Amino acid sequence: MKTFKSALAALSLAVATPAFAEDGMMISDAYARIMPGSNAGAAFFMIENHSDVDDRLVGAASDVAMKAELHTHKQTADGTMQMMAIEDGIALPAGGTHALARGGDHLMFMGLKDAPGEALTVTLTFEQAGEITVEIPVDNSR
Repeated sequence: MKTFKSALAALSLAVATPAFAEDGMMISDAYARIMPGSNAGAAFFMIENHSDVDDRLVGAASDVAMKAELHTHKQTADGTMQMMAIEDGIALPAGGTHALARGGDHLMFMGLKDAPGEALTVTLTFEQAGEITVEIPVDNSR
């Protein structure tokens, strides 16, 4: 059964298509990790702004979590890394890209309501592009 689930996860990644907003925002290479035994998880993906207008990712929501926040890691004065919310959103210059990746900026899910299935439905909110809904496959192997 575990092999079957791994094969399904790999297949969903292989056939996942990028999500586009009407005015050129593209989300690609998305995956989520759910922390075993907890009610938290994170999502990672590439954002490409194909428009000629600067934009900003300002929020996210998902029906599977009580809260979804943009987070990053910062080094504190004592040298330890601390995860914290990104209050002002993530800037996306016209024609630019931004990677949400492990160890850096990411989308954090807190208060997962149920055990997620093969994918999470997430609505990303941009200042200019508006809302974009994406299906993010769950893949704890990445």
